[in-house]
Amino acid sequence: MKVEDFDMFSVMLKQRSGLVLTKDKAYLLESRLMPVARKWNLKDLEELAGVIRTRKDEAVIKDVTEAMTTNESSFFRDQKPFDQFKAVVLPHLLQARAAKKHIRIWSAACSSGQEPYSLLMLMAEEGVKLAGWRIEIIATDISSEMVAKAKAGIYTQFEVQRGLPITHLVKYFKQVGDKWQINEDLRSKIQFREFNLLTDMAPLGQFDVIFCRNVLIYFDQPTKGKVLDNMAKLLPPDGVLYLGGAETVLGVTEKFKPMEGQRGLYVLTGAPARVAV
Repeated sequence: MKVEDFDMFSVMLKQRSGLVLTKDKAYLLESRLMPVARKWNLKDLEELAGVIRTRKDEAVIKDVTEAMTTNESSFFRDQKPFDQFKAVVLPHLLQARAAKKHIRIWSAACSSGQEPYSLLMLMAEEGVKLAGWRIEIIATDISSEMVAKAKAGIYTQFEVQRGLPITHLVKYFKQVGDKWQINEDLRSKIQFREFNLLTDMAPLGQFDVIFCRNVLIYFDQPTKGKVLDNMAKLLPPDGVLYLGGAETVLGVTEKFKPMEGQRGLYVLTGAPARVAV
């Protein structure tokens, strides 16, 4: 690939999605963008780059952005964040929100939907504790393709075997051909939306908990800081932010601090050292 083509793709992706593409990741362009080139009847990435330069076709640019920002996910990924939600975060919310019985959660960069569905199954298992409560989960992703897949809630045998307990598969899914679909009553409880984390977050409203795991690793420091500062505005004083295991707020923003004793969980600076009761 020509250096000028790599640079063009790199700049465009940074502007559109925040993704920082270093030269050692050039192989990702080859593997992910060749299908896009073929879709538009172009022979290689040089032609694809030429089309973007000359026509600035939004449909082509959108396809390129989606191809490069689509990431893998799995049910109950890494498990510990969900254990923390059940043992630490949810008990606090049940006490602190007892008067209004309303909990609002944002799953940012939800990919194909496994994270928000895992949260919903976890809370469904709590049963009587949440009787009479309104649980609102907003799940967003920059990719319209991923949002459509998440809304459909249809997964392959391989996907449901990754992290999903067999009891949950039997209880919350139905078989559709050789695939599995989340039951409609669960699908209807999540609002899936296309959303770019670099845009204004205010219209999303306030949240008690934000999951933003394994996303910031793709951004540079200033972009990470901007995203986190904007997320801080959406949380109440006792709100909780989840980041991925390899991510941190240290040196990135002063709006958050680690929750004492809970790796991967963050609270607003000035909040009590431990949110949970």
